Amino acid sequence: MDQKSPPILNSNQVCPARLVPVNLRYSGDHDAKMLLSQRVRKSPFHHLSQAAGCWCYTVYNRVYHPRAYIRPEDGGLLKEYEYLTQHVTMWNVAVERQIQVKGPDAARFVDRVITRSVEKLPAGKARYVILCNAEGGILNDPILLRPGEDEFWFSLSDTDIGIYLQGIAAVSDYDVGVNEIDVCPVQIQGPKSAPLMRKLFGEDIDAVPYFGLMDGHIDGCKVVISNTGWSTEPGYEIYLQNASADAETLWNRVLSAGEEFNLRVIAPSHIRRVEAGILSWGQDMDFETNPFQCGLGWQVDLEKNDYIGKDALARIARDGVTHKLAGIKMGGEPITWYPADFYHVFHENQVVGYVTSAFYSPTLSCNIGYAFLPVELTPDGTKLNVRLDDQYAKDLVLAETVPTPFKKPDSPGTGLLTRGRKL
Repeated sequence: MDQKSPPILNSNQVCPARLVPVNLRYSGDHDAKMLLSQRVRKSPFHHLSQAAGCWCYTVYNRVYHPRAYIRPEDGGLLKEYEYLTQHVTMWNVAVERQIQVKGPDAARFVDRVITRSVEKLPAGKARYVILCNAEGGILNDPILLRPGEDEFWFSLSDTDIGIYLQGIAAVSDYDVGVNEIDVCPVQIQGPKSAPLMRKLFGEDIDAVPYFGLMDGHIDGCKVVISNTGWSTEPGYEIYLQNASADAETLWNRVLSAGEEFNLRVIAPSHIRRVEAGILSWGQDMDFETNPFQCGLGWQVDLEKNDYIGKDALARIARDGVTHKLAGIKMGGEPITWYPADFYHVFHENQVVGYVTSAFYSPTLSCNIGYAFLPVELTPDGTKLNVRLDDQYAKDLVLAETVPTPFKKPDSPGTGLLTRGRKL
């Protein structure tokens, strides 16, 4: 068999009815070098991330995205996890591009494109939301901020939804402007985030509820602060306005204030977000994944006024799905780097699915992840096997489906409170 061209599994077996099949061919990492050119955007924090030691990037929302700071020989991503869970960390997340919808019809416009009711989002608050296409596929799962009565910011996951929203505005009669704005966030995450933020912004920060917003200033720079984050550790996001000019001021002020709290600049923690049951668009879901396949059915309000995808979502809710995500625990050697391929899942010696996200969990002392599986194999306790390394590996590791989150948060969100679990 040609080792350079391993066979492609029959994608219809493991991801049926997709127009664009998932590429299940193993190809590996091979230490490929990424070209950092002007064709992809560098954020206002890019040079600051470089100075902080970032040595690995990916591309997210057409922006270079830091993915590792601490070198493997110094502990790697597991060491970054240690700083996150024991101290406090700062993340460059300028890739969360901010799309502003502003105008007299802003609330009506936003209500048309999200699956939750905008009436439940008052000014001064934020919410996790999803936008679906006409077939019910998930286009984006941003944090939606409402800094003013007639103003919303979509803090994007990994799709350029701004173009989509501009297109809808162009062919409708909503009185709104849709524009990307010069606002870039950093996340402050970890158990010492509250005292650091108190040092930066005063005791008013203590009154900001989970998913609440607060206006603030830092050395003359205007910011909006949200009590949110991608880790479910205690944390905040600082949305810097006029970011292209003021990036250094914010960054350096946080570094200085954070010294006494053992602050470390790290990448958004892949390990911690998997433990927390947080999904990543483009990895665990995409345009051809509907909310009922990935634990987001609670986001779908079939009672609210018409919105894009409502009819399709009502049909899916009625008919059910054939495949969905499940949490799994796996054996094998600890996974200490981002998987370069989808690991294949076996049941009774047949390939039945694939792992979308995986890593070693320091909390559970084993490998964990999410797997896309036939629904009949998703009940808790289902025994499976996973091929972790490459297409030709002879040895499979034992796996078992389990509920998520793997590590319960101190502040559970609506989905967890509603369902008692995420997947």
